[in-house]
Amino acid sequence: MSARTKARKRALDALYAADVRQESAMDLLKQTEQQSQDRQNQDVIFDYAEMLVTGYLENANQIDTELQMLADNWSIERMPAVDRALLRLGAWEILHNSEVPNEVAIAEAVALAGEYSTDESPKFINGVLARLAKGRQAL
Repeated sequence: MSARTKARKRALDALYAADVRQESAMDLLKQTEQQSQDRQNQDVIFDYAEMLVTGYLENANQIDTELQMLADNWSIERMPAVDRALLRLGAWEILHNSEVPNEVAIAEAVALAGEYSTDESPKFINGVLARLAKGRQAL
């Protein structure tokens, strides 16, 4: 598993837990980083996880607004918390990280949805993020 895939899992954990517990995502990510100090290669993983979380938090209004418009009949608040976190991370990568191809951002979010969310979630996340990426290509 790549360092970026592990970073996405760490960022997902932080955003999800912050949402559910009404705590700071960055504080939760930092706590996890401190607990993982004895493991190898954690700097690369947590550097990208921090970039993901910070990137979303700095652009939360824009990202949530775009997701709301693209998620047919699903308000952000109504989405399962895991799906909401995955969409936010994938959207940040599509909108703000030119190093990651849109297809990779979508595939990673879909794979995590398959692992951590409902049976319907991968299809839903794929559809929303694909529409977001397609809209970006049209600009």
